[in-house]
Amino acid sequence: MALLRKINQVLLFLLIVTLCGILYKKVHRETTLRNETDDDSEPPEEMEEEIPVVICAAAGRMGAAMAAINSIYSNTDANILFYVVGLRNTLSRIRKWIEHSKLREINFKIVEFNPVVLKGKIRPDSSRPELLQPLNFVRFYLPLLIHQHEKVIYLDDDVIVQGDIQELYDTTLALGHAAAFSDDCDLPSAQDMNRFVGLQNTYMGYLDYRKKAIKDLGISPSTCSFNPGVIVANMTEWKHQRITKQLEKWMQKNVEENLYSSSLGGGVATSPMLIVFHGKYSAINPLWHIRHLGWNPDTRYSEHFLQEAKLLHWNGRHKPWDFPSVHNDLWESWFVPDPAGIFKLHHHNS
Repeated sequence: MALLRKINQVLLFLLIVTLCGILYKKVHRETTLRNETDDDSEPPEEMEEEIPVVICAAAGRMGAAMAAINSIYSNTDANILFYVVGLRNTLSRIRKWIEHSKLREINFKIVEFNPVVLKGKIRPDSSRPELLQPLNFVRFYLPLLIHQHEKVIYLDDDVIVQGDIQELYDTTLALGHAAAFSDDCDLPSAQDMNRFVGLQNTYMGYLDYRKKAIKDLGISPSTCSFNPGVIVANMTEWKHQRITKQLEKWMQKNVEENLYSSSLGGGVATSPMLIVFHGKYSAINPLWHIRHLGWNPDTRYSEHFLQEAKLLHWNGRHKPWDFPSVHNDLWESWFVPDPAGIFKLHHHNS
């Protein structure tokens, strides 16, 4: 009996030793694998940051978006992810234009914008019906279209980028600010402004101060407006402040009360943004939004000034792919011909 007990103790000891050996090998192997994996991967701080750029590609002016994308991609070494936004019936054409042209190297996602979200929020009467196109309101819905990014750049399609987009992305947003814009009083100078007859650069040009809802805001009509054609946005703050809901509220109030000024020189999407972001936005370097190039075909900037500009914006009626327009040579240098042959340039000598 004592012998049997001794044998059992020896067997138990051997079993424990065997289990310890197996456990040691398992732990040692996992540690080795983990170390090998760590050695092969870059530290998080050294990984290249992805810069999301949102731009709309509308059916009748798709060539504008492609030129803008070409100019951005050609002037940076940064890792850009283009979100190209379109309506359902244009998505295949957008993809074909990119994949069958020099743009095939870009990193991009095509995003469908469903205009049903705008139902009941847009007044049909406008002096510029093209500004009522659904894609003009994509900037209101950035968090619904872009999910995994903290910071996003939004650009109108009628721009050309001459600088490194990384600089624009590095724009500092103050604590609590959901976006950065360019003030309309920062450029051009007061002397140059005299040449832009009818140009709006204050809230008076966008909001109807005869209406109680506007008066009750307590915003001075001489407050400097801003242009939302170039936006650097913080998605966390945007969602936290429910910016999209606020913008929709002011769209609906305009449908009911006609709150926006009838004299405005364009920018149906601008008015609600002026209300929602009043006193709560950061500033973009003025050279990153040289605008009004589409305002008057008889008004030109100096060549030296245009060379210094980081971003050119043909806001206004006179687009650089149409006639008449100014400084269209700067735009055409980035034009990407349409593989389908649908989009064509229109000039007086063509």
